[in-house]
Amino acid sequence: MSDSVNIAVRFVLYMDLMLLFGLAIFGLYSLRGKERISGAVLNFESLIFGTVVFGVLLSLAAMLLLAKAMSGVAELMELQRHVFEMVLMGTDVGLTWMVRIAALVLAGVAMTVNKRFPTLSLWVVTLCGATALATLAWTGHGAMDEGNRRYVHFASDIFHLLAAGGWLGALAAFALLLRTKILNGEQEVRILSRVLTGFESAGALIVVSLSVTGIVNYLFIVGPTVENITFSTYGVLLCLKIVLFAAMLVLATLNRFHLSPLLKRSIQNGEYTGAVNALRRSMALEFSVAIIIVCLVAWLGTLSPEMEMGTV
Repeated sequence: MSDSVNIAVRFVLYMDLMLLFGLAIFGLYSLRGKERISGAVLNFESLIFGTVVFGVLLSLAAMLLLAKAMSGVAELMELQRHVFEMVLMGTDVGLTWMVRIAALVLAGVAMTVNKRFPTLSLWVVTLCGATALATLAWTGHGAMDEGNRRYVHFASDIFHLLAAGGWLGALAAFALLLRTKILNGEQEVRILSRVLTGFESAGALIVVSLSVTGIVNYLFIVGPTVENITFSTYGVLLCLKIVLFAAMLVLATLNRFHLSPLLKRSIQNGEYTGAVNALRRSMALEFSVAIIIVCLVAWLGTLSPEMEMGTV
């Protein structure tokens, strides 16, 4: 039961911090000028504030679960003492947790000036979101390494998290842009078409980053072998993650080379309803697959492939 709760908290926290970073950076590379003001195209204010509040609450829950696992204490008052003495002040995870909370609070503060300084506020939120998301690397397998290997593994984990956050945030943004009540005129559809085209370069960079860092992380965690990998829970989940990632690539390719050009041609013809509906279905499927992958990532981070494979 405790493992299930831990995985669930990790999953929601990963989703939350990825969306915080991904939505903010999407606003920077996809939107222009006044389009970055909350409510002009995307309601950044409620989206960012929501992820900040949930991020703080989920981080508190994750810290309590960690302290409980380390101390074995069940009483809340006693657990609070262990959180401060054992975890916050005595571990790297505690230090990165405090950095995360500070980054989340600063991101919330930055959104209060979005109406006056939309670009500056999104830059601050992006940097804070990246910092908060990067702290999750200290709860993964990289924390088990030592020396230079530890730092290289952390760097790979962080870039993997940021690339995944960028992709998930873009999918969430497209899902919001594709809502029926948002697309109530040709101007909105033209913005959608433009940001889809603009995502091509960012999307390619994200795919390359995820692929390279995924391979690096595999080599760090499992090593240069595939022997017995499918006989462990870790290996099965990892294979499923790879298959789903490949499915996302197929869907992304469909959007890039068929649906996005179709939307552009449809706008020129004055009839874009069919193209928009096709994009809705494709994006909904891709976003659903992405959610499953994040769930697998949260689960994989709690497993030890060395111990599992050693028993085969």
